Order: sequence, then structure tokens, then C-alpha cells
Amino acid sequence: MKQFIKTLFCLGFVLILAGCAARSTVVLIPDPDGRVGQLVVANEGGQQILNEKNQSVKVADVKTSPGQVTTMSAEEIRTTFADTLAAEPLPPVKFILYFIQGSDELTDDSKAMLPKIFQTIKSRESTDIVISGHTDTVGEKEYNYTLSLERAKAIFKILVAHGAVPAHITATSHGEGNPLIKTADEVAEPKNRRVEVTVR
Repeated sequence: MKQFIKTLFCLGFVLILAGCAARSTVVLIPDPDGRVGQLVVANEGGQQILNEKNQSVKVADVKTSPGQVTTMSAEEIRTTFADTLAAEPLPPVKFILYFIQGSDELTDDSKAMLPKIFQTIKSRESTDIVISGHTDTVGEKEYNYTLSLERAKAIFKILVAHGAVPAHITATSHGEGNPLIKTADEVAEPKNRRVEVTVR
């Protein structure tokens, strides 16, 4: 009995399901950021190129050329690849929290974002949370490294106090070395005074 493959191209790689007595279906879907790559579907009989959102092609066997390229609806994709999509991990969610200059105290707007972070961690049952602390370029590099670490620690404590498991959190300190907005030295840039929280 020949083995046939149903393929879903997603998030920059190919997911494969094995089945029998059915034609293979290949569909190209966008990455979470909306970008669409290119996929060449080829066998002994020929090839087809998929390079637009939701384009698909059916393949009968290894010797028959792939069929004509068509476009599947979002509903068709959800139905055809339900099991594959259900098994695909959710893309990470990133939050950026900003701080008052020279301190590990959040701005009021960032304090208001905290409940959304708590809810995201809870709803995903996340076991992979990354906290990275940053500063602007005001002050000495050593001081800023310490300050960015204190900011990361402050968010670590807040997340743990609201149910996150400490062992599931990784905290890092970047000091002024990885700015969101590049500036000269000694520039007080509010968007660089931040902690990034990535929830997977």
C-alpha cells in the first residue's frame, strides 16, 4: 500500500501528516506576521510553485505531475487541516513595559498592561516566559547593566506574585547594549527604558 502525505506549510516550515488512500494536499499559508514565502511542490512528473497566500495543489502520486494551483478559503484550510493546526504551538506573544527614568518603577501606562500579561500566561498555561531588562544610555554602562537587571527582577517578582511559576521564567539583563531606538550616549530615551516579556 502506498503512503500519501498531506502537507501544511506554516510558520516557515512544513508540517506533515501521514494517511492512506487519499491524494496529498499542499497549501501555503502566511506566517503570523503576514509574510508569505514560496514552496515548490515537485515529483517525478513535474512541479508547481506556490507563492501566494492560501494557494494549494493536489498530488495524486509520485509519478503524476502535481495538479493545477488553486486557492483555498480560510474555512477550507481550517476544516482540512484541523488536526495539524490544533497541534501547532501558538506563536509567542511579546509585551514591552516602560519604566520611569533611573528606576525600576513602571510607568502608569505599563502598569495598566500587567493584567493582560497575567491573563496571557494563565490562558496559555505557559512554561516558557522570558524577561529581558534594558536601559537608555544615561549613566555608566555598569550602572545601566545593574539597573536593567533590577527592572527584570521587579517584573519577575510581579509575575510570580500573580501565579507564574518561577522555574518557568528566564530573566536577562542587557543594560544599554540592546536599545529599541539607537541614540548617542547620555540620551534619555523613554522607549529604551524597558522590560520585554515574551510568553510562549
